[in-house]
Amino acid sequence: MMQIPLIRQLILLCLLGLLPFGSFAQEWPAKPIRIVVPYPAGGGVDAAARLVAQHLTTVLGQSTVIDPKPGGGTVIGADMVARAAPDGYTFLLTGGSTMSLLPLTHPGKLPFDPLQDFAPVSMVSRLPFFLITSPVNKYNSLKELMADAKSKPGQLPYASNGIGSMGHVGTAMLTQSAGVDMIHVPYQGFPPAVSDLVTGRVVMVMADLAPVKGQIQAGTLRAMAVASHQRSRFMPEVPTLAEAGYPGNEFEIWLALYAPAKTPASIVARVGQEVKKFLDMPSTREAFSKLGHESDSAGPEVVRQRIESELKSMLPVVKSAGLLNK
Repeated sequence: MMQIPLIRQLILLCLLGLLPFGSFAQEWPAKPIRIVVPYPAGGGVDAAARLVAQHLTTVLGQSTVIDPKPGGGTVIGADMVARAAPDGYTFLLTGGSTMSLLPLTHPGKLPFDPLQDFAPVSMVSRLPFFLITSPVNKYNSLKELMADAKSKPGQLPYASNGIGSMGHVGTAMLTQSAGVDMIHVPYQGFPPAVSDLVTGRVVMVMADLAPVKGQIQAGTLRAMAVASHQRSRFMPEVPTLAEAGYPGNEFEIWLALYAPAKTPASIVARVGQEVKKFLDMPSTREAFSKLGHESDSAGPEVVRQRIESELKSMLPVVKSAGLLNK
């Protein structure tokens, strides 16, 4: 009789041994989640990331914290996530240029591969880029500006927020398409570039609305075109580049959320679903609008396709502009 409990224990242990190991594992998430942002705290990307983090904290029942890791043109933060354990506790929220421009300007030199080392989770938002000029330059349209540039090869200067920036590449794409030769004047960020644009020292700059909105409202700057595929709801009166006569030059700044490659598909899908629900809320669209962003809940396949498309479309521009860091 004393052997019966022992036999029962042995049977129970055998049955338990047949259960998958995952049955004993703690359910995800069991600890705080980190979203690495490879930009300085306090900027537009940081603000967008914090909106996403607040929502994930609420729906997942675990704190989701933002971890700013600026430096190396976003390389430091991105590499940190690429090397992180693929356990669903580390994510990256960064601009599209991290994945589609840096690999072109630094071929073979990045410590990560954008298509191999990350699992896209979701798009987050888009920042339309506008082609801006000043009334002192007296151009009534983009056609007029390009015609003037063609008549004065190598004379008209345009500004950007830095060599190899999206503003630089986007403008180079346009000038190459238009067949004009203009002088690129890189600045350390948008503020000094905008100051010289207002006075007419440069004739145009491509920028998102944040650094130019005040001057546009004051009438000291004017938007000639938006580089997106469609008109921006922020300034619906401004034509697209295609409508202005220069199709095929569309681009915009965009943000997306990534996990390290090999993160369990179930976790990637869960986070993606929650982010989509959040981004589709009218209140979220309004919150992003205040940042100058257009929320975008497109899924991981769209993110991957966008990276692949931009890697192809921007390569000839990067080569022609001499931006290859060999």
